[in-house]
Parts: sequence; C-alpha cells; structure tokens
Amino acid sequence: MAESEPVAVSVTGPYRRLLTYARPHWRIFAGAVVAMVLVAATETGFAALMKPMLDGNFIERDPATIRLVPIALILLFLFRGLAGFASRYGMALISRRVISQLREELFHKFLRLPASYYDRNTAGRLLSRLTFDVEQVAEASTNAVTILIRDSLTLLFLLGYMFWISGWLTLLFLLVGPVLVLLIRYVSRRFRRISKRIQDSMGELTQFSDEAIHGHRLIKTFNAERWQESRFRGVNERNRKLHLRMAAVAGASTPVIQFIAACILALVVYLTTLESVASEISVGSFVSFIAAMMLLMQPMKRLTNINASVQRGVAAARSIFAVLDEENEDPGGNARLSRVRGAIEFRDVSFAYDEHKGNVIEHLSFLIEPGQRVALVGHSGSGKSTLAQLLVRFHDPVSGSVLLDGRDLRDYRRADLRSQIGMVGQEVILFNDTIRNNIAFGSLADASEQEIIAAAESAHAMDFINELPQGLDTRIGDRGALLSGGQRQRLAIARTILKDAPILVMDEATSALDSVSERLVHDALEQLMQKRTSLVIAHRLSTVEHADRILVLEKGALAESGTHSELLAKRGVYADLYRLQFSDSRLT
Repeated sequence: MAESEPVAVSVTGPYRRLLTYARPHWRIFAGAVVAMVLVAATETGFAALMKPMLDGNFIERDPATIRLVPIALILLFLFRGLAGFASRYGMALISRRVISQLREELFHKFLRLPASYYDRNTAGRLLSRLTFDVEQVAEASTNAVTILIRDSLTLLFLLGYMFWISGWLTLLFLLVGPVLVLLIRYVSRRFRRISKRIQDSMGELTQFSDEAIHGHRLIKTFNAERWQESRFRGVNERNRKLHLRMAAVAGASTPVIQFIAACILALVVYLTTLESVASEISVGSFVSFIAAMMLLMQPMKRLTNINASVQRGVAAARSIFAVLDEENEDPGGNARLSRVRGAIEFRDVSFAYDEHKGNVIEHLSFLIEPGQRVALVGHSGSGKSTLAQLLVRFHDPVSGSVLLDGRDLRDYRRADLRSQIGMVGQEVILFNDTIRNNIAFGSLADASEQEIIAAAESAHAMDFINELPQGLDTRIGDRGALLSGGQRQRLAIARTILKDAPILVMDEATSALDSVSERLVHDALEQLMQKRTSLVIAHRLSTVEHADRILVLEKGALAESGTHSELLAKRGVYADLYRLQFSDSRLT
C-alpha cells in the first residue's frame, strides 16, 4: 500500500496542473462530457433493445414492437454518431488549445532561460520537450480523458442495466474486479517507469540527430558516416527496446484481462442454461444480458490500455513542467540606461562555468576608457571569450564585479545593458529568413530600407546581395547555409553596424573572411569603432597591432598590458605569441 501512494501523487500532480490549462475551456468540456454521457447511454440502449426485439418481434409477434424496434435502432445509431462527433471534436478542441498554449509557454521559456541552463542541457533534449513530449500530453489529454469518462460511464450504465435484469448474475461477473484492479496497478507502475526512460531516450535521439544534421559537412569531410551510423544505431536500438518493452506490457495485460472476463462470461452462459435459472429469465432478457456483457469488453479493453498513454502523458507533462519551473534569467536591476559613455572596468573578477572544474577567470582587473580600443589576446582557453560573455551578462562573476560607467552591471536592466552593446562573435548566428530580416533583427525591425542598405554597404555586403535573385528579400536557408562563410560574417557585421551601439565586442569578427573581404570589412570596422569603446578578441595578432591597448591573458589572469610596440619590447608572453605567427625578423 505504501508503494502505491507515490504513484497517485505522481499521476495526479501533473494532471491537476494540466487541468489549470483546460479550466478556461470548461464550457466546451461540459458539452463534451454531456455528449459522452449520451454515447454511453446509447451502448446500454442497444443492449436493452435486444429484449423487446426478441421477445416482442420473434416470440410474442407484437405488431407495435415490430414497427418501433427498427426505427429505434436507426435513431439510436444516428444519435450515437452525433454525440460521438461532438465529444471527440470538443475534447480535441480543448486538447489542441492546451497544447498550443504549452508550446508557446515552452518557447517563451526557452528565450528567457539563463545561458547557464543551456550549458547544462543539450538542444536536442529541449527540442524533444517542445515536439515529442507535448504530443504525448496531447494523447493523454484527449484520447485518454475521452476514454476514461466515456467508457467509465458505459461500464456503469451497462452494469446498472445488468443488475436490473439479474443481480446475482452480475455479481458473478464482478468477481473479476479485484483481480483487474491489482493487475492494472502493477501495469501502471511498469508503464510509468518505462515511460520516463522513453522520454530520456527520445531526447537523446533528437539530440544525436540534430548534431548529425547540422554537422553533416564535418561528417563527410572526415568520412565519419559509418562511425556516426554505428553510434546512432546504439541510440536507436535503446529506444526500440524501450518501446517494445512498453508494447509487451500493454500487449500482455490486455489478453489476460480479456481471458478473465471470458471465463466469467462462460460461467454466466452455463448458469443461465440450467433449468432452474432458465425459467426465471426470458430469451430476450438472456440475450440482452449477454449483449451487455459483450459490450463491456471493449470499454474494459480500452480502459486497460489507457494506462500506456496516461503514463506517457504524465512522464511527458513532468518533463515539460520541469522546464517551465526553471528560473528565468533575472531582468537585472532598476537602473535605466539611455546611451552610455562606455567606460568598462573589470574589478577583481573571478568566474567558473563549473565550480568543480575551477575558475577560468582568476582575480582579473583592468579599465577601458570611453572610446578606447582594447584587444584581448592569449592562447585558446585563456578566458578571452568568457570576458565578452560577462560583459553582456550571459554570466555573472563568481566574485568581483564588472562596471559600466562606474556602476555594477547588475544594477542595470539586462535589456537596457544589451541595447548598448553590439556584438559579432566567431560563430555567426543567422536565421532561415530573408537577408533584410537578418540585418534588421529584433529591436532593429523598424529600420528603414535606406538604413539597412547603408549598413550592408558599410559591411561591403551589398556587392553580393545585389547579385542575388531577390536581393534583400532572398532567403538564406538554415543558419545561412546558402551563403559562404565570408558572406555570413558580413551580414552579421552589417547587423551590428545597424544597431549603432556605443560599445562593440568583436570576437574574431573577421575570422571567416578571405583576405580581400577582410580588407574591405576592416575599413568598415575602423570607421565603426571611431568614438566607440571597442573590445577586440583576436587570435591573429596582425588585426590588433593598432589597438590603443593590448591585454594578454594567460590561464584566466592578466599576464601583460600595453601597446603593440611596448609588448614586443618586453619580449614576454605577447612577443612569444607574435613570434609563433611571424618570422623572427619581424621582431627586430
């Protein structure tokens, strides 16, 4: 008994929460329930018609009964069809509205989760919540609820009618009840455990497929098709086995229940043929009773099978609500920003993505004056890109603080802070939309065509845009797949130019450009960075030689600071990095 209590809590908890989504549609639900009552009543009505049809039509040959029974049959099934349509459509209407709302809330949540959540969870698993899990909830909230209400009412009506014909025969039939309850409880526990594992398996399957689809060029380049297929085969096989295990439990439970019910049916048939019993029940009553018993089989079967969809729905609802219950990225402080001067200070900043893996930034301090161009250089993993993420508040320092115009970033509203920063990362993010909408993105959507063209020209993107069939209205494919790497980079730079933010963060902004494109874009960036605070992250040291100051990071700490010529003269870390990229003669 103690084991069953958590089961009840785990099932009713998600369902109660789902009901809060369905509550605004209670009028539709009430109408659907009424229709279900009518459908259930027609099942009993059909069994009840057997008695007058046999006794009145064939034994007594009553003329009135002979005329009315066919009409009653036609009306009964017409009524049943209309009521069945109303119940199914009404429940489907509620279900799709609930699912639509859940998807909107999930998507809303995805856009507002902190960056740390995405560090811990894969995109594939999150997509599985939005697609597969939500559909499982739809199955549970439509078909399962319809079956639960309609077939439960059908059982009650049919059992009531059977009691009216013969109470003691019905009691014999009900002997199967305790056995069925114990079996259903066992099956429910099995379904719930397997359903949870199926949810995780589908997330893994989606994640793996997403990686393979977006990494198809890399896979082809390294001839890794067979290796990827082998890995996918393992993931797919685990998913197949889990679904088969679910099917085995469902498939085994149904015939067992049907066999138990058939044994009771056989006993009833035998008893009613005994001479002492046959004299008390007419032929019509007997056939009507047997018809009611036979009609009970399908509702019993559906109610038994409902455990599979209910448990899948509960497991899916739990995973969905787990995401919805995550804390949103906080909106930040109350301080408003219009246009900042651009003074940036890192004051004794330490940061770790994972406290168990140690800090990637260690007690770092430096000051960038308004309008100054500062470059960050260092070996891979030295913390350069992490500083950019701290500046945009994708993450916050573990200790210390980052200040903008003398005030801690946490005092500002995040939206206001991010409106002050234009960022071009080493990974260009574009959307399967037009070039126009990729440049005039988000808060820039109201930009005029002249402003968009001016930004594209400054980024030297109009030369290839004008060659496209639809120009600015050309769709660029998934993640800009229809463009070259350099073209994608120039669109990202055009977007940053259009934003016209007082602070610029360039994280390898020209890394994907060829020498010709880099020279063109470099001129645009030079003009753009005038009178703006610019933080330039670079591996190629030739791009930072003219920076006002160069900060050299090593293992998350500030190793050196100075101009290009000063750092070369020190012959320290920067000089060593420079020597790796250029010949020793450049140092003299």
